[in-house]
Amino acid sequence: MGLDLTGVIPPLVTPFTADGSIDEAALRKVIRFNLDKQVHGVCPGGSTGEGHTLTIDEFKRVMEITAAEVAGQVPVVAGIISNSTRDAINRAKAIEHLSVAALQVTPVHYLFKPDEQATHNHFKALTQAVDTPVIIYNVVPWNYLNPAQMIRLMTDLPGVQGIKQSQGDLKLMADLLLGVPDGCKVYSAVDALLYSSFALGAHGTIAATPAALPGVCVNLWNTVKTGDHVKAVEMHAAMLAFWNALVGDNLPANIKTSIALQGCEAGLPRAPMPATSPEQRQRIEAAMAAVLRFDR
Repeated sequence: MGLDLTGVIPPLVTPFTADGSIDEAALRKVIRFNLDKQVHGVCPGGSTGEGHTLTIDEFKRVMEITAAEVAGQVPVVAGIISNSTRDAINRAKAIEHLSVAALQVTPVHYLFKPDEQATHNHFKALTQAVDTPVIIYNVVPWNYLNPAQMIRLMTDLPGVQGIKQSQGDLKLMADLLLGVPDGCKVYSAVDALLYSSFALGAHGTIAATPAALPGVCVNLWNTVKTGDHVKAVEMHAAMLAFWNALVGDNLPANIKTSIALQGCEAGLPRAPMPATSPEQRQRIEAAMAAVLRFDR
């Protein structure tokens, strides 16, 4: 049957307080903000959620809060960012008691790159240890998986049922969509080209722009699905200008600022990530004024 997960799945930010603790009340508000925009799923714990900074206990707590707040309204995809097979399995097992539709898992991302077979063995061990389907988050620049490698993983490992394709090369996205096995899914994280990804047949998106503009992205998804490409291209232009204002090394902080500008306080980034600068905020506000007219 394959993974039943399509559409706009924002990677949730994790609100932090000034002392670096998780702001649980703000996290619940962020989840409700997304649900109110009629998103098709949510993904806590990813890079937008600063998942690389979460201890396993914090990771578990974020997932528990998300599952409780969502209460079955939409699927939950749990983001796992880990540097070892053992830790990835432990994180997956820590949330086995929750209703989780899939695990979004990065390849190993620290300095030492495993070869192709070692990466294959990593995901094989993970999928044999847990029953939850795995979506590989193909984002790590120095451990970037090519389309042939990703197709092999989905073909050889029944537990690998999707790929979240990042970076800006739409040709890689097209090649992946051309060869994706039946029942498997490809999700776009090519933020500058979400319209193009949808038009090519991506099964959905788990990306920074949906985290910042969930309503606009749901509208874009629906617009492409109805075949109104004239409107979709108009939306693309406004969304690209917004993305150009949003992107930066402190991207999660800027996404939190964007959410706050829409009336939902989203907390602070976790140190050492800096908060949005006044100059960044000014650019984001200007671009947001144009793009929010497409909010649902």
